[in-house]
Amino acid sequence: MRVISLCPSNTEIMEFLGLSNLLVGVDDFSDWPVSMANLPRLGPDLSINMDLVEELKPDMVLASLSVPGMEKNVEALKERGIPHIVLNPQSLSDIEEDLMKTAEALQQRECGIEAAKRFRYRIEKVKERGLMTQDRPALYWEWWPKPIFTPGKINWLTEISEIAGARNIFDDVELASVQTDWEDVLTRKPDFICLAWVGVRKSKVQKSVVTKRQGFEKLDFKSESQILILEEELYCRPSPRLLDGLEKLYKIIHL
Repeated sequence: MRVISLCPSNTEIMEFLGLSNLLVGVDDFSDWPVSMANLPRLGPDLSINMDLVEELKPDMVLASLSVPGMEKNVEALKERGIPHIVLNPQSLSDIEEDLMKTAEALQQRECGIEAAKRFRYRIEKVKERGLMTQDRPALYWEWWPKPIFTPGKINWLTEISEIAGARNIFDDVELASVQTDWEDVLTRKPDFICLAWVGVRKSKVQKSVVTKRQGFEKLDFKSESQILILEEELYCRPSPRLLDGLEKLYKIIHL
């Protein structure tokens, strides 16, 4: 089958399924695995060139609603009669289900069953270790610095925190994403600050952005090692690579 992915998380689902060889085109932001580098690029995920999509004659397009504004891609696929499925995972269990959904759409059901098992196994292995930890550090996740956005209760980063034997300090807010302020963060007294700014490479993030904020000293951090600069591609995309982020997080905060 000829398959097109319209966002990085969908491309990463194809790789986890072992089916990335079926891809004939991807969006501009798909950057993993490196084998994607030679595929035709179809534009940014919010401005997909549908003429190019049609020219590639796909048997299936993997669309998404993970970012506001992607709806227009779905509407364009419908208007042109291009075969597609739409993924919009909000949790780890949703991602597991999307592995099956994608595999079945590509007539590769066995690949989906095997991938879902691997996905669940890796979660359970970290969860076992997380349950045995005495200390459950409080984590402040920062998605964007100005204005401050952080994940709330209905978010995979809250799940990841819990599985890793920790706690998201905003897990009491019944939202996927919370706009708040620095004063609110200070009152919740995190043990670690996890910086994973959406769309920003790790190398571009500086701890000084946080340490220079008014009142930072109130946190009584023993060292700047409690400020973690994390790969946004391992924490901000709803794809199986969140498991890489989960395993890395556990090691950082407990070992």
